[in-house]
Amino acid sequence: MKERVIIAMSGGVDSSVAAALLKDEGYEVIGITMCFSAAERGGFANFCGKNLPDLTAKRPTCCGIRGIEDAQRVAHKLGIRHYVVNMQKELEKYVIKDFCQEYFRGRTPNPCVRCNQYIKFGALLKKALALGAKFLATGHYARIERSPGYQVIRSSVYLLKKGKDRLKDQSYFLYRLGQKQLKHILFPLGNYTKGEVRKLARKLYLPVADKLASQEICFLSDTDYRGFLKHRLHRFPPKRLADSPMHCGEKDTDYTDLRPGLVIDKQGNLLGKHKGIAFYTIGQREGLGIACGYPIYITKIDSKNNRIVVGKKEDVYAQDFLVKDIHFICRPLKKKIVAKVRIRYNHQEAPAEIMPFRNQIKVHFGKPQFAITPGQSAVFYDKDKVLGGGIIHRLLD
Repeated sequence: MKERVIIAMSGGVDSSVAAALLKDEGYEVIGITMCFSAAERGGFANFCGKNLPDLTAKRPTCCGIRGIEDAQRVAHKLGIRHYVVNMQKELEKYVIKDFCQEYFRGRTPNPCVRCNQYIKFGALLKKALALGAKFLATGHYARIERSPGYQVIRSSVYLLKKGKDRLKDQSYFLYRLGQKQLKHILFPLGNYTKGEVRKLARKLYLPVADKLASQEICFLSDTDYRGFLKHRLHRFPPKRLADSPMHCGEKDTDYTDLRPGLVIDKQGNLLGKHKGIAFYTIGQREGLGIACGYPIYITKIDSKNNRIVVGKKEDVYAQDFLVKDIHFICRPLKKKIVAKVRIRYNHQEAPAEIMPFRNQIKVHFGKPQFAITPGQSAVFYDKDKVLGGGIIHRLLD
């Protein structure tokens, strides 16, 4: 009997080719497209449980009506079954709410990390196993390898590694996966480059062979997250949001909303006003509306006092910070080690010391890094192997 694999199909070229490769390997492949409800005009997602036309998106979305239709066309071409599942409630609970809370508190979240943890490889993986599938597959550019167990562990362990295509590698977004998940996951594109995937799609005459890549954040109609936050503030006032548990555990006194506040330099001199700390991020240069005779960058967001601190570019560099909400793929960190650390997806990881520190992790870079941003993920690597990571909590002086 063929082993059953559920493939998460977004309607894009990557997941489509992944489905084709799995079928070619002899699996019983079933495609599933997650419905999150498409974005409306104005950048606000209408969570009504129905997929509406992607009217305003500049690039394709992975969960809109076009994505569903493209996935259906590919499934028909491949001769596999295809279903649509509504993940609206899960997206709202695990991703949207955290996205808004973090921005409202002056932090910069990464919703793709949480989507992978709670939705794709959380809720969807459970559905796949309930349907009798042995594996859930996706079109991620990453690799999973089975390795002999450590001396203290009798069973083998699963390693998460970078994809062959270093420019498309998505291991950064997957660092929160654990052993129970990894043994049921397949990444068919891990040993392919994006160019090779495009060629395969054309060779197989897939209808999405030349489709543009989808936008980064699926629940935004474009890159205007600020408009999205404004709408969310009206639906969920700060009082209601503050009542729910905070992602990083701070007290509600550290929580703010979209009130205007002061922009100061590191000496405390008043330079201007901001429109609400949720609209800014560390390292930002554009949109400040302040003339100082030299380029200025955001160096700190002070949520307690609703202030933004700015300085010169060299002031944005730092070496030391704390990481919370820690997860390691194989075994926890018990002593100081040297590893490479990536502090955002498009950051070139750099050597650093990482060490346990009061139920957190302290990271010390050998050389100062630009814009270490609270809310983003810090991911630890040993060559091409992902060790684990966590959420950047705060910088250390």
